[in-house]
Amino acid sequence: MATGRTHRPATRSRGIPEATVARLPLYLRALTALSERSVPTVSSEELAAAAGVNSAKLRKDFSYLGSYGTRGVGYDVEYLVYQISRELGLTQDWPVVIVGIGNLGAALANYGGFASRGFRVAALIDADPAMAGKPVAGLPVRHTDELESIIRDNGVSIGVIATPAGAAQQVCDRLVAAGITSILNFAPTVLSVPEGVDVRKVDLSIELQILAFHEQRKAGEESGPAAAAAARPGVPARASAPAAGGGKGPEGDVPAVMPA
Repeated sequence: MATGRTHRPATRSRGIPEATVARLPLYLRALTALSERSVPTVSSEELAAAAGVNSAKLRKDFSYLGSYGTRGVGYDVEYLVYQISRELGLTQDWPVVIVGIGNLGAALANYGGFASRGFRVAALIDADPAMAGKPVAGLPVRHTDELESIIRDNGVSIGVIATPAGAAQQVCDRLVAAGITSILNFAPTVLSVPEGVDVRKVDLSIELQILAFHEQRKAGEESGPAAAAAARPGVPARASAPAAGGGKGPEGDVPAVMPA
């Protein structure tokens, strides 16, 4: 079976925009769900709604794949699953190593979706000698001293970093030196990598902070007019005079001073 080291996706050489590449997994997830329900065809509107995009964007994305559907019929679900899987490189085996087997690393190791999506966890690696040999998700944890040989012996080109922030860059440097060319980073830090190495960052705290921002705005929009009216009986909320500077940012809808 081919490994990730010798076969890489052709998206860049075919000129598919990165924004389209980022949406392909969303389409594949929706299509896989349809396939599991034995749905033979799907319209662009139905698939776009399931993937959370608009149908015009979906049709444009699929045009890069050379897939235009059939008027009045839609897209063939099984063919699109194959087509997108091939474009993403998921029709081959991609061995992956996970470095840092704490709570998060162990949870990733136990995630059952890797195998069904073309990824095989080749090894679990941790710097703690006490972890060496302990089974996690059916695999014995290996010590970081073996990192280079593990990558070489398994032809690994994708590494997952789930270490504390302070150790992430050192681990990253070792992965790159050993031949890793793609990294999924869960550590709360920005990694420095040479040209030719792709890094995708997953930071749960940042995502929560963005959600907190939106919750704050929604709460302000809901309570602002009512609070103003309550503070000034008989004065319509719209007539309330704004504070100095309007309490707004340059766009007029965002507070000028936001908490750090």
